[in-house]
Amino acid sequence: MNEGLNVQELSHSYGNKKALDNVSFNISKGTFCALLGPNGAGKSTLFALLTRLFTPSTGNINIMDVDLLKNPSDALAKIGIVFQQPTFDMDLTVQQNLNYAAALHGLSGKAGLEAINTSLEQLGMQHRAGEKVRSLNGGHRRRMEIARALLHQPNILLLDEATVGLDAETRHMITSYAHKITKERDTIVLWATHLVDEVMLDDQLLILHQGKIIKDGLCKELIGDKTLAETFATLTGSRTI
Repeated sequence: MNEGLNVQELSHSYGNKKALDNVSFNISKGTFCALLGPNGAGKSTLFALLTRLFTPSTGNINIMDVDLLKNPSDALAKIGIVFQQPTFDMDLTVQQNLNYAAALHGLSGKAGLEAINTSLEQLGMQHRAGEKVRSLNGGHRRRMEIARALLHQPNILLLDEATVGLDAETRHMITSYAHKITKERDTIVLWATHLVDEVMLDDQLLILHQGKIIKDGLCKELIGDKTLAETFATLTGSRTI
């Protein structure tokens, strides 16, 4: 039994271009794992495969001991996702957006309302429930999306560049909350980013470069006496973060 996120020999191509090349890793329960890579490394492609938007050319994805390819409905029920691009209705209120999402997860009536209230409260968004999404700033929109992703209490939370375009204070709040739920809920968080300051020393770190995992381990062990920025630049040649 493997109650975590296990990816084995995963590859995917767009025509003749290989976006992921034989990617393998394992993330255990209660772990914050940072997927760090420059833009174009393959992070979003990996997330598309993990959520079955794409089917891999080769390889296997196992989610909490459920094979994604063989039992997609059961596997997908165990994950929550925040994509890089917003996926909500701007002209509905926060509450209405979450009502719809809860119903998709089979949460209705009292159970749905309790799940929504709990998620909004934990993200400091309960006072915004009646506001239209269009009126919210970027930070509050992101909080709403995370609250939505957690409605069904998933075992695994996937966040793809979740803080892009946000100010430093809001980025810190969201990354801190994501770290917090790994401990409080024994949740796996897979956090895709190209920003080294969002990675903590005790995080599991996957460095993805040109479609390949080139490093996998505890951040503090991988970087040694260097900074993460120095290590990342050395491994990838990227100095843009």
